[in-house]
Amino acid sequence: MICKWGGAVKSQSFLRAWAFSALGLVLVACDKPHDTHSVEPQKINASVPLSFASVKFETDVPQLQERMLRPEFWQRRLSSDAARLRAEEIQTLNAKSLGSDPFLNNLDQFPSDVSGDRVIDMINQVSRPASSPRYRVDGSLFTERDYAQLDAAVQRSAVPEQVKVRWGVVVERASMRSYPTDTRVLKNAGDMDLDRFQETGVFPGQRLAILHESADGEWWFAVNYHYAAWLPKRAVAIGERGAIDRWHRQSPRLTVTGAQVRTNYNPVDPRTSEVVLDMGVSLPLLSAADVGHNVNGQNPHASYIVALPVRDAQGALAFEPTLIGRAQDVTPGLLEYRPSLVLQQAFKFLGERYGWGHDYNGRDCTGFVGEVYKSFGILMPRNSGQQGKSDFAPTKRFGPEDHAARAEAIAALRVGDLIYIPGHVMMYIGQVDGEPYVIHDVTGLSYYQTDESMYRGTLSGVSITPLSPMRLSEEKSYIDGIYAIKTII
Repeated sequence: MICKWGGAVKSQSFLRAWAFSALGLVLVACDKPHDTHSVEPQKINASVPLSFASVKFETDVPQLQERMLRPEFWQRRLSSDAARLRAEEIQTLNAKSLGSDPFLNNLDQFPSDVSGDRVIDMINQVSRPASSPRYRVDGSLFTERDYAQLDAAVQRSAVPEQVKVRWGVVVERASMRSYPTDTRVLKNAGDMDLDRFQETGVFPGQRLAILHESADGEWWFAVNYHYAAWLPKRAVAIGERGAIDRWHRQSPRLTVTGAQVRTNYNPVDPRTSEVVLDMGVSLPLLSAADVGHNVNGQNPHASYIVALPVRDAQGALAFEPTLIGRAQDVTPGLLEYRPSLVLQQAFKFLGERYGWGHDYNGRDCTGFVGEVYKSFGILMPRNSGQQGKSDFAPTKRFGPEDHAARAEAIAALRVGDLIYIPGHVMMYIGQVDGEPYVIHDVTGLSYYQTDESMYRGTLSGVSITPLSPMRLSEEKSYIDGIYAIKTII
């Protein structure tokens, strides 16, 4: 066991909280300077050896201290924690964005029929050969013949002159892909982390406008609120638009506020059993008055009851009462949008493995910030370039030579502000001794060392870094590359 306070290992005489034994294991809490009451220590199982060994924190991230890896460190530094937007103001913000942002899709206003030319144009936005070589996982080149086979799977010739839109709901976490295939295609042979056919993730409860299907009948080409691409049919249930819209508007709702939670185990219906729900997923709440006191063999009094979308054997949509334990990281309604909770939500992803386009059961830089803000009900475009160009929030924009304006904007950053550099977005969390720090989902780590040599390392996850030392290249810093900063108010 490690028991450490203030950098010095404490002897057993300093232990003063609680101990309990279960299956021969003992847990002991350490003295902390903010404790204001005493608790008599219980007898510790003497048969279990106690080990007091400290582990020194080591990192190649410059200027980073271990204490900075806790949200409380940054929350204590807030000068104000006032709510920024009320729930109705967030609804107004989203309505404005969905009505005017070219990178968002207002499914409430989506037409019932779409021209075939428009559908083909949307398909062509994602289903196109790369301009540079691509490789299979085994290192072999992805050839023109391979692309031809994928084009056949897309079957553009089967798109009619007028497409009747079908409607669906996502029932399980899945990927949206460039082509209707699970084949991983890499930019560099051996670089497994970046599957270039991976576009984004979809999550239970997301509505879909369905426009086309693959030649093998296993994939849909569909539109959600911020993307259009291919996804497997197994992840989608087809329903009637009116019923889907009523379910989508149903209130009150339960919001997932943890990085991921799962529905309760259900031995009766596997469709609702241990379903993975990512941060920001929102589902209608039900009560025992609606469904009774026995939900699939479990009393619901200690759980929330939600109407979960499910898919039957024919692919049709239904909504099933499903339990999510009250101990799970969820909240009725939405979180109040204020700085301390933005920090709380962002740090729930700290250390998660980077996943390009929501690959690896994770997320990338824009998936990260998007899910954090969805827990407050705020919607934004999918990709960093789209977000940076968009006007979904007040934005300061900079040209390459706007050094003074950029420095002034950095000095005025507010917790939760989004900082855009080419191909990447970061979230500002505060400053220490004048140095701004960010949390971001990032792959690489580059900076100049004290001997003026360039250090290149790996992060590949949600990380805390200082802003100033980070480099895009030997010639260009992160700060030099900032082209937009957004404050969501």
